[in-house]
Amino acid sequence: MNIFSRLFGTGKEEEAPKVHFGRYTDAYKTTDQYDAWDESQELFESEKYIDAYASFLDYLNDDSVGNVRYEKSADGIKFEFFQGSKKIVGVANQKQVVVEAKIARANQLDAAFMERLIRRNFDLKYARFALDESDVLTIKFDTYTLDGSPYKLYYALKELATNADKQDDLLEDEFQNITLVGVDHLKSISEKEKEVKHAFFTKKVKAVVNMISDNGKTVEEYPGGLGYHLLNAAYRLDYLIRPEGFMMESLERIHRLYFSKDDQTMAEKVAMVRSEFQTLLERPAEDYYREMYITTSTFGITNPASHDRVRSFIDGELGNMKWFRQNGYLDTALAVPGYIVGYCLFNYAIPLPDRAFFHLYYQIMEPAYFRDLGFSETYFDTKKETFNKKEIRRAIRNIVKTHRQKFPKLNPEINSLDFTDAAGFAKSYLLMVRNVNMMKLQ
Repeated sequence: MNIFSRLFGTGKEEEAPKVHFGRYTDAYKTTDQYDAWDESQELFESEKYIDAYASFLDYLNDDSVGNVRYEKSADGIKFEFFQGSKKIVGVANQKQVVVEAKIARANQLDAAFMERLIRRNFDLKYARFALDESDVLTIKFDTYTLDGSPYKLYYALKELATNADKQDDLLEDEFQNITLVGVDHLKSISEKEKEVKHAFFTKKVKAVVNMISDNGKTVEEYPGGLGYHLLNAAYRLDYLIRPEGFMMESLERIHRLYFSKDDQTMAEKVAMVRSEFQTLLERPAEDYYREMYITTSTFGITNPASHDRVRSFIDGELGNMKWFRQNGYLDTALAVPGYIVGYCLFNYAIPLPDRAFFHLYYQIMEPAYFRDLGFSETYFDTKKETFNKKEIRRAIRNIVKTHRQKFPKLNPEINSLDFTDAAGFAKSYLLMVRNVNMMKLQ
């Protein structure tokens, strides 16, 4: 079973294009991985350090993506793993553990570049940025083996890897005098896919920016409604395009700006987020194409969340559709469920059935985009503007079938779906997801 089938379970996986969606998460570990973690703890406590590290690396390894490699010898263990655009290499023996990732070569050491590194080091708990003898920027972690328990290694390697992955594209975008290194393992996506994703991005961002520009009065009167539009767009782009580098950081900054606890009014936050989108819109297409590639990761940045968390979030937000529908703001009403789906996918590693249901939601609501990517499913007829009820119900049943073994009481109320219009469908669909029984097989 391939990764697409394992994550989404929407059927027809042999016909589906190999397009990657959403943020990687390490929350969906197998029983073998958990057993490897327990074994690594026991071996470390028994002072069998090299064997403990081998089991720890087995715990990190995701067989579906092949993200970890290692080689044991009489002297210790050498290993490497991947996190997005970076390859991280390490070595461990009976005395110490040393891990590093090479990020970029500085062709000229200017003050702004060096200041950035110093400031970042103050934020790090385990790792540190440094320059090697060839002026290559690296991020490094080391520890004595006696102090290098699997617990410590997990958090140290996660900090090192996620910072290395984020910094390379950001530094390249900001500083012209650096050259990225250690990116030979990256796999490029097709030119067609790049063009489709960029066109989708441009269309979505232009629509939300223009809408706010044309509704100055609405910004003052209903900033919360426009907030739904902005965040719905940001989360949708993050999941469907799966950006790297500058665009990924910009979408994360939009999230932080909107939810920051400061003295800014909601209208002021809407203006700041709109400005971020405008900056993204003004970037050359070539900059986006450079950041579009297939990555392999080891650590996820989203926190695991149960179905109860998804249910609570739906309960807290879905009711806000009502006022917008009653007062004629139909696009804003539809932005509310889009925001709910996107927020959960952006912030959480939700149960696999929930993830599959939310992915299907995007497939239903963005038919042109998925068609342009090469998907053959037709859940919505754009010419007749009608839902394909039969295909939607079939896709939902396929998700249930895929995940029934681990979730034996999975029981979506398909007959509760309202196909009258887009807003009615979206509301009924999220209520269906909210009400499923996600009790997991023990």
